[in-house]
Amino acid sequence: MSRIGKKPVPLPKGVTASLDGKTVKVKGPKGELQVTLVEEVDAKLGDDGITLVPRDEMERARPMWGMSRTLVNNLVTGVTKGFETKLEIQGVGYRAQVAGKNLNLQLGFSHDVVYPIPAGIAITAEKPTMLTVSGIDKQLVGQVAAEIRGYRKPEPYKGKGVRYAGEYVRRKEGKKK
Repeated sequence: MSRIGKKPVPLPKGVTASLDGKTVKVKGPKGELQVTLVEEVDAKLGDDGITLVPRDEMERARPMWGMSRTLVNNLVTGVTKGFETKLEIQGVGYRAQVAGKNLNLQLGFSHDVVYPIPAGIAITAEKPTMLTVSGIDKQLVGQVAAEIRGYRKPEPYKGKGVRYAGEYVRRKEGKKK
């Protein structure tokens, strides 16, 4: 049985939730999010929050139960606190700057990489080599950070590229004479 799925998702003050069939909608101070649950899991709204229960004892229902509870919990966390991912840029001449609705990345290519910032995402550049991707949708924040990192992944010989803050890059020894 799922240990994560057994716990109800608490709703803090200022957060309201509604159920519409298989769709769970959560509204809070930062915005509104929704998720559609899989067929094997049902949601119930109670005094202690949103409780998820598996429909029947199918093999697929057990993993979906815990996953669905985590998705609903991410909605509640997103509309209250939000999510953020930090990126570091390392390399001589590598830098980034936010220009309106676009992110300009100079990553050693012949031309700058222009990344259009999607709706619901805020990207800030504290320093030219530090980026913060923030928003209320955890999946979208992670996707945007992964796409930016994908333009120039950290390479193992000099460590140049875009990496997550705190990411360890295993370094290799170079050619010997």
